[in-house]
Amino acid sequence: MFNIFRSSSKLINTFIGHKNSVLSIDYSTLDDCEYICSGSRDDTICLWDVDNNKQIRSFNGYSSEMPCVKFSSYHYHNHRQHVICSSSWDKTIRFWDLKHNRQSQIFHGHTGGVCGIEFSQFNGGKYLCSGSYDKITRLWDVETSKSLHVFNGHESAVWCVDISPLQINNNKNDNNKRIILV
Repeated sequence: MFNIFRSSSKLINTFIGHKNSVLSIDYSTLDDCEYICSGSRDDTICLWDVDNNKQIRSFNGYSSEMPCVKFSSYHYHNHRQHVICSSSWDKTIRFWDLKHNRQSQIFHGHTGGVCGIEFSQFNGGKYLCSGSYDKITRLWDVETSKSLHVFNGHESAVWCVDISPLQINNNKNDNNKRIILV
């Protein structure tokens, strides 16, 4: 962690716990506490307490690495639950309940590893967009766990996605960006 609001950036914290490369991190403030979640090539997700510089939880229900992890804005805003969402090369998207230390939801639908995920910034994070190695972008309803729409037409893997109220942005492996109006 770096303090970037000074004239000279300074390392202020290092979190140690994964046994392999970290592929993704996300930051959130939940109930006035600061947290970071991280997904790694060691097939685990770690939850870190920023204020105390400690790992407070680890999830290892996967058999493959997690290229993307995000705090679920839907579960927090609608149910006051603390949940981490993760994508995986095992073709799934999983939700991890932090209070009960268990998996709470799983989305199936992609036929290739899921590379990127992003929650909507509208409707309380009810929608999740995912991009996959199967060359498909999907739009999910987090509340019902259903795939609402499949966006085909990519010529290569969809590595990252972003969602706004009017469009889904995704970036592919062939140096092209595609914008899908919804």
